[in-house]
Amino acid sequence: MTRTVYVVGAPMDYGADRRGVDMGSSAIRYADLSDELAAAGVETVDGGDLLVPRAEERDPGDESAKFLPEIEDVCTRLADEVADAIDSDNTPLVLGGDHAVAIGSLVGCSRDADIGAVWFDAHGDFNTPETSPSGNIHGMPLAAALGEGRFETEEWANASGLREENIAYVGLRTLDDTEKDAIRASDMTAYTMSDIDERGVIPVVEDALDVATAGVDGIHVSLDLDWLDPDEAPGVGTPVRGGATYREAHAALETVAERDREADILRSMDVVEVNPILDESNRTAEIAAELAASALGKRIL
Repeated sequence: MTRTVYVVGAPMDYGADRRGVDMGSSAIRYADLSDELAAAGVETVDGGDLLVPRAEERDPGDESAKFLPEIEDVCTRLADEVADAIDSDNTPLVLGGDHAVAIGSLVGCSRDADIGAVWFDAHGDFNTPETSPSGNIHGMPLAAALGEGRFETEEWANASGLREENIAYVGLRTLDDTEKDAIRASDMTAYTMSDIDERGVIPVVEDALDVATAGVDGIHVSLDLDWLDPDEAPGVGTPVRGGATYREAHAALETVAERDREADILRSMDVVEVNPILDESNRTAEIAAELAASALGKRIL
């Protein structure tokens, strides 16, 4: 049966300091996303974008968790969109927006299901309002979904079916000191860029998928474009040198698709942190569209 992908945009930039990532969903669509998905052999339903008021119209409020009420509103609505798509036997593809949108993706994906997650990112996203040096919630989505710190009482953010032991990072390369300690103390599995250098990207992703899929109903894949090296994907708000190459990124997402063909594991996916203001000729958005298609089954042959 042909997979149907439900595309929904979450043009939110409340989670970061640098403006512009709210245009990411439009940029990815403009980068021929629909053609890329057609080449992957899937049918597409585009649900449009959630309505998100501009950050400039709002007060960031609490400096330890900026724009928290606004992020709650967006992610609550996004969680419903994701859960409804899954209930309709569709695969939701969420276009960010900053990485805080993943709170909604995870909550929706885990509604009435046990899930794992594969997190392609330069950063750990495991800060809390108590530990974050910036107060930017795009650095907190995994902590929020797992109910860490202050998020323990933020029920809207807690992904009840997400299992810590089924979360695998792929390609970490920059962490805050308190974040390092928290990840080490957790049951999550972290593969750094050094692991990819030593072992190659495909064995690392295969191991990450083993972790994420063990004993669950399916997985969420979260792709932050700053996982790639900024020479490949310059249009991101927090670039870090030494990331994945273009070919490594495609090999990684093709590995996800191969496992999905074998075991039907992919429940949802988000693609985040594309900032057209910082991009060069929409390169990063084009890569985002291509990588989403690779995860959903596009192959060379």
